[in-house]
Amino acid sequence: MKKRIIWTALAIICAGQTAAQDSLGAPRLAPTADQAQTAYLSAQILGRYHYKSVPLDDAMSEKIFDRYLKALDPERLFFTQADVDSFADARTRLDDAILKGNLSAPFTIFQRFEQRVTERLTDARELLARDFDFSVKEGYPYARDKAPWPKDDAEVRDLWRKRVKNDWLRLKLAGKDDKAIRETLGKRYDNYLARATRNKSEDVFQVFMNAYAMSIEPHTNYLGRSASDDFDISMRLSLVGIGAVLQERDEYITIRELVPGGPAARSGKLAVGDRIVGVGQGDSPITDVVGSRVDEAVKLIRGTKDTKVVLDILPADAGPDGKHKQVSLVRDKIKLEEQAASKSVIKLGEGLTARRIGVIKLPAFYEDFEGRRRGDKEFRSASRDVARLVDELRKDKVDGLLIDLRNNGGGSLREAVELTGLFIDKGPVVQQRRPDGQIGVESDERAGVAWDGPMAVLINRASASASEIFAAALQDYGRAPILGEASFGKGTVQTMIDLDEVAKNTKPRYGDLKMTVAQFFRINGGTTQLRGVVPDIGFPSVADSESFGEASYDNALPWVQIAAADYRIVGKLTDRVADLQRRHQARVGKDKDFQQLLQDVAEFKRLRETKTLSLNEAERRKEKEKQEARLKAREGIKLASLQDDGLQASERSLAADLAAEKARKSAKDVLLTEAARIVADAADLSAGRTQIAMRDRVEITGNKGQSTR
Repeated sequence: MKKRIIWTALAIICAGQTAAQDSLGAPRLAPTADQAQTAYLSAQILGRYHYKSVPLDDAMSEKIFDRYLKALDPERLFFTQADVDSFADARTRLDDAILKGNLSAPFTIFQRFEQRVTERLTDARELLARDFDFSVKEGYPYARDKAPWPKDDAEVRDLWRKRVKNDWLRLKLAGKDDKAIRETLGKRYDNYLARATRNKSEDVFQVFMNAYAMSIEPHTNYLGRSASDDFDISMRLSLVGIGAVLQERDEYITIRELVPGGPAARSGKLAVGDRIVGVGQGDSPITDVVGSRVDEAVKLIRGTKDTKVVLDILPADAGPDGKHKQVSLVRDKIKLEEQAASKSVIKLGEGLTARRIGVIKLPAFYEDFEGRRRGDKEFRSASRDVARLVDELRKDKVDGLLIDLRNNGGGSLREAVELTGLFIDKGPVVQQRRPDGQIGVESDERAGVAWDGPMAVLINRASASASEIFAAALQDYGRAPILGEASFGKGTVQTMIDLDEVAKNTKPRYGDLKMTVAQFFRINGGTTQLRGVVPDIGFPSVADSESFGEASYDNALPWVQIAAADYRIVGKLTDRVADLQRRHQARVGKDKDFQQLLQDVAEFKRLRETKTLSLNEAERRKEKEKQEARLKAREGIKLASLQDDGLQASERSLAADLAAEKARKSAKDVLLTEAARIVADAADLSAGRTQIAMRDRVEITGNKGQSTR
């Protein structure tokens, strides 16, 4: 993603906001003048510069209205049809709310939402006083995102009765008695209620503005100051703070992890499980953070490098009335290494047939925009990190390379181009079509490659955007087979627009827009839009294309094709992929782990399609026993770690939570192992060659480049 500013001479409305009043009384939250100005300025920019020109009119207002309600109540468990009908006046007036600077309508809707949340959770709390009859044959329809709104209060109350009954039954099947169940669920619903009262005006505005932005096109978003800061941190992989991962547990901000080398870890005075009950700046008084949201505590803890922050700590082993201690730390730059590219080596076979396959896991296409702009020689980027890791793996004498892009949602377009350049000599990587129809080509201009040996790219449904650019380019060049499942299907380019710079504000007030400004195309002229990158060798998938992926959006851009760029294929994959596919099929047909994975995928799809959970105890126990019997037959499986305990993450002890996370990370990755074996097969087929044979090179120009495999 390119971080740039679109300058425009836009008038800024300074319309004051009147406090929303309706039959519910004075609102707890109300829009601000800054928010009204932000909404208006955003509308002007989106209307003029967005890739997809959509007028902000009554038709758009209806789309915003529906998307806003869906964002607030996605499972339709709080509002009734009567509530929705009562908002009828707002359905075609949200465009006016944005253009005229009066945001009372979306805030009034949110006020009703908060009221309904309180009512539903209060009812849920009261249901715990009664006994449930689990011999009755009825079901809980848990997948309600496409269901109609409950027609009245009686229907929504019955939905919540079934929801509470299901929560109770899960805990009962896990072995909890009635007393423990009431205590657990009572605490859960109380926590829900507490969180519902901690929303702020900026939260409401963020949800509403995203409903507007995403009604134009799925990947256009509004980012308030906090969201914008988080985006910048994710791109540069660093922040200034104390080096602690925090989590809300009950009313406390709890330390979940200490980052090695950070101020918190270096001090030796903090431990996992310690609770932060107050935060002070330098010598200023301590601010109490008990009951605060974790993002509020984080704002107080982060700051400027080399400044002091004081934490009021309730130690992990102390009770609620235990002795506090104060810990003074000096903020420092924290590198987020867990989100950076990493390497590993998978060893396959023995003796003369042994192969060592290097694996590079890339979670995102990150880039320190500001560091690059300043000319910082040590600025962080995905391509620089991968180049270093490839060099280390080459020195480690690996036989092949696997780039793991699973769950990589994208990032910097420039990094996608530069990463591709590590594996091709020179040439075009991706084409971009701008709103005016002009087409530009982003190319790798650097001669030479970091790795010219056998390789493959592993993707899944969550591989998107920059991941798709990279995978598509290597596929089109014939450089590497793509393994896994069809990718997300996002073929659009976004830019970040700093609204404060546009408005020439001296202090941050408005936030950022992430706006779609172009569509990208493969060098063969096709696009990844909607269809994604189709793998050369497919793996089993649990993804539901109807609910996840570009094709699941009702307003996604269509699939189109343009002329191919001029490029030269460097490897003929067709015959090689056929050989790799035959070896893959023969191997996985006899691989116990892979066959068990196929069983799990089939079972997951069966359960997903059910959409209703039985609330009959005998039926649920029978289902539970069936699942456990299936898992018991497997070797090396710890059944207890896979059983449903009915608890949510924050309801387990922190130690249990961390142990479960560690177990998930260390679990056998069947798909990664098989992908490495395919790369090993490619190394065998290459017969030890370190370069792609010159006889495989085919000159491609013009439309001939549309066929690349």
